[in-house]
Amino acid sequence: MDPRLQQAAESGSIDELTIVTTPLHVAAASGNLPFAKEMLNFKPSFARKLNTKGMIWLDGGLARVKGRNSITPFHLLALKGNADLVARSLRKSPECIQDESVDRQNALHLAVMHDRFDVLQVLTGWIQRMSQRDADSIESRVLNNVDIDYNMIARHVFLFFFYI
Repeated sequence: MDPRLQQAAESGSIDELTIVTTPLHVAAASGNLPFAKEMLNFKPSFARKLNTKGMIWLDGGLARVKGRNSITPFHLLALKGNADLVARSLRKSPECIQDESVDRQNALHLAVMHDRFDVLQVLTGWIQRMSQRDADSIESRVLNNVDIDYNMIARHVFLFFFYI
């Protein structure tokens, strides 16, 4: 066992567990996007491990790399409720708001389903700003999206804000 992990386990230091460097981090830091994409296909769990240098900011496209069930790092940020990183991802890769899982769920679905109010505010604010430029496509591709169970996100967003 890695001595750092053993020490973290013995001391109960959760912070030590978040400082992870994987081959994916090394590839991203080196700008080797083809290797990073292949690494994500080989080991999708690496996408869930952010190092202290913020791997996905080296290349905004990494926020859109699909892993198991077409879940992206951007989806995971929305799911975990990290509004700051969601906003930073949108600035680097605005198209990631349109990405869907195999269940046809986008980041808005995930934010609503997991009660991530801060993330939902970031996402809806982003859509409002983008809608002023490209209203038809943003609304039809994101807000009017229907998932595999025929849940329309626009209805969920309305209910979420109505009941908060």
